[in-house]
Amino acid sequence: MLKPLGDRVVLSVTEEKEQKIGGFVIAGASDDKTKTATVVAVGEGTRTLNGDLIAPSLKAGDTVVFEPYSSVEVKDGDDTYAIVRESDVLAILS
Repeated sequence: MLKPLGDRVVLSVTEEKEQKIGGFVIAGASDDKTKTATVVAVGEGTRTLNGDLIAPSLKAGDTVVFEPYSSVEVKDGDDTYAIVRESDVLAILS
């Protein structure tokens, strides 16, 4: 399993369905939109200049929205994950 460092977060990205209109697949229709994912693991947080630890506001199991181009894709066995900084997460879905 991946263990993120610092303020990074490991996400399991939800695959979006292809968008079809009249039987035609719209190529790249969802590539530029935000993506939805489930938080798998969270780093320890960030440190201030005086060494204090600021804990992350996300936890494993949260469903979040993030920008697709802010992530790095990593394979762990057969699974593919996205790693982002906590600041790249736009919102938590409830």
